[in-house]
Amino acid sequence: MEELTAAEVDRRTDALLAEAEAYFMGEGGVHNAAAAIARRLADAGTDYAIAGAIALGEHGFKRLTVDVEVLVRREGLDRFKAEWLGRGYVDVRPGGKAVRNTINDVKIDFLITGDFPGDGKPKPVAFPDPLEAALAGEKYRIVSLHRLVEMKLASGMTAPHRLQDLADVLGVIRAADLPRDFGARLDPYVRDKFEELWLAARHPEEDY
Repeated sequence: MEELTAAEVDRRTDALLAEAEAYFMGEGGVHNAAAAIARRLADAGTDYAIAGAIALGEHGFKRLTVDVEVLVRREGLDRFKAEWLGRGYVDVRPGGKAVRNTINDVKIDFLITGDFPGDGKPKPVAFPDPLEAALAGEKYRIVSLHRLVEMKLASGMTAPHRLQDLADVLGVIRAADLPRDFGARLDPYVRDKFEELWLAARHPEEDY
């Protein structure tokens, strides 16, 4: 691997910082890609809800992300791909669920109603119907907080490579100051893990 020059390192660092600053201001490529996919789904009459880190931000916990997650039904994904592939979007993998917005160079991950979070194996928590799980955000429809927490808990509990999902729940518990009884709204499958993370969130964050 060719070693980068100091000037190249500085250039890349400046670009990353600029993109991060734009993201936290609700601007930049990721937010532009989210707004575009939401608009195109809505114009087609397709029920959808933005999930992932963007939805977390709407619920009070902001963290940087490089992609967009969208909850849709299977037929909604099929309709979108039939209309838009080759017109600003390409498959990440032929026949897969993810596409790439070529204008903003941002990956769009589709979460399909009825599929299962995390390891993909059957479990009591599945990705919900977007019509039932969505609420209106400032720019587009987003997954409601209790559905988002359920999805992330089920994912992090069953997939060792998805520990960020558990960290996200810990983060939103702190940021939104979720009450302990918020867990009563969740599917019983994930309640114990929510309780564990809620108790963990009571410990003060320390600077080392």
